[in-house]
Amino acid sequence: MEHSRSDDVIVSVLEASATRREAKGYLQKYASNQPSPLERPKDTAKNNEAAAAKDSCPEPVNAAIVKLRLPQELSTDALYGVAKTLSQLRMLGLLALVVVDCGIAADRQTFDDEALRLCEAIDSFGSPGAKIADHVFLRRHTGDFPSADSGLSGGVRVEDVGLLNRALQHSMIVVIPSFVRQDDISSHVPAEANETTMSLAKFLSGVQLGTMNGDPADGVAQVLLPNRIASVERIIILDPVGGIPMSLRPDVSHRFINIEQEYGDLIDSLKMSECIAHVTDVQSHIANLSLAKDALSILPPTSSALITTPRAAANTRSSGPSRLSVSALGHPLIGFNDMVTTRKQKNPLLHNLLTDRPAFSPSLPLQRMQDDKYKYPQNADTGSATLVKRGMPVTVYPDPRLHRWQPPSPGSSRLRLTDNCIDLPRLLYLIEDSFSRKLDARHYLERVSENLAGIIIAGEYEGCAILTWETPDGIDEKAAYNSGRLVPYLDKFAVLKNRQGSSGVADIVFNSMVQDCFPGGLCWRSRKNNPVNKWYFERSTGTCKLFDSNWTMFWTTIGLGNRHPTLQDYESVCRGVQPSWAVNAHIPD
Repeated sequence: MEHSRSDDVIVSVLEASATRREAKGYLQKYASNQPSPLERPKDTAKNNEAAAAKDSCPEPVNAAIVKLRLPQELSTDALYGVAKTLSQLRMLGLLALVVVDCGIAADRQTFDDEALRLCEAIDSFGSPGAKIADHVFLRRHTGDFPSADSGLSGGVRVEDVGLLNRALQHSMIVVIPSFVRQDDISSHVPAEANETTMSLAKFLSGVQLGTMNGDPADGVAQVLLPNRIASVERIIILDPVGGIPMSLRPDVSHRFINIEQEYGDLIDSLKMSECIAHVTDVQSHIANLSLAKDALSILPPTSSALITTPRAAANTRSSGPSRLSVSALGHPLIGFNDMVTTRKQKNPLLHNLLTDRPAFSPSLPLQRMQDDKYKYPQNADTGSATLVKRGMPVTVYPDPRLHRWQPPSPGSSRLRLTDNCIDLPRLLYLIEDSFSRKLDARHYLERVSENLAGIIIAGEYEGCAILTWETPDGIDEKAAYNSGRLVPYLDKFAVLKNRQGSSGVADIVFNSMVQDCFPGGLCWRSRKNNPVNKWYFERSTGTCKLFDSNWTMFWTTIGLGNRHPTLQDYESVCRGVQPSWAVNAHIPD
């Protein structure tokens, strides 16, 4: 009965918050392995044998490691809101282990009080409740264990005698104060929460190197490796400073960070920031981003980190009437009424679990986010959230960090898709896979050979954007160049089919295009019935259906009125570019 109620809740929430593809991804990963401690198989010999075999080798649970910073500053309402969200995550298949970070200067009593306060809040939302684990972190001298195990966690290790595993197998949320001991008889002292969080991630994932068995001097030493007891899917950092701020808009957080591409530049930007009010806030942002990077480096590539405020995780402000019936829930206090079902305020933790993406698309322009339609939270305390993924490298030719993209003079040398730096067969495969159509490669290469502006490649040719300089009708290239009328045009935007959706490839490519390559704006076209047009519309600053054609035109250039000459050039180009498909190439795509 309990399991059936849980299924009903999951279906209702997915219907309200996720696309079909997102719902399928969530159900495959989480719903099929939902823990159900209250439900037992019928008492038959066959079932007992199966249960015993399963118990002897249990599947690793899907877990989130949560770093909760400065819980002593949270009101009771906010703390109970966090506890409610953690309980909802558990119902949805993600079990939390919470590292309580009261600060390195806090005393033992503060850690104990806050751990107990959080446990009581979680317990108020029903069984299985929470479990305090306050003796798991040990700081050893570096000579006591292999050196490869001491780096990211600062010499802190997890010494567990089965407590964590038992708690997880019973679906209990684990609350762990961030303090360590030197040995079995030493008193506990506060530890940097980044170190304890990293050591917990390594331990749960089975990559914490074990103790030495034998004497290295005798040549018989053997390192004992621990088992993986959980699949760590999320690192969740709840910090009053919130998500990672944008360098030019410190009041707005990055919605998504691609570690492979952006980490170094972001750290440098934070270190040089003069816009963030307090130095301690800058240090906290750097520490949080570094923790996310270090943790994701040892976790599966599908794992992610979410950095937000405790108040955003608590979702303490009511967002309107419930769309779900409380009677459908197993416990009246654990309702999902304010979970992710309204535009006005999305809970970033729950939304990310269900969709594997941030609450607001990272390539959505700020002016769109501030539109009443999207209801982007203006309160930095509740609306600040940054999703961090290991991501993928982004290669851009030519590199805009070295030279700003600008039209080459007529007759000058320029980039071509046949250059050695570009893997043309993989590029053609990417385009054809994305569009499900065969490209007339010869025609296409001839068409863009003299007007290619550049190309953006995500990962191992998982996504791309091909951009050109187009000449409007009624003017030649030289005159267009001299008068500044060459049009920046998005000729092809492609993502491999198996990377479409929540992987973020499309957003990564689009962001690079509009932020790095053409910050001043560009245009493109799409078939009027293209289902991707909604995605394009949300990311453009203007759109127009071209009469007497099958095209919708989009642009990101700001400040173009209906009669603006630049807009007329955009329309001329969007009407005039010839498609290059092998079959029915004369028919507009």
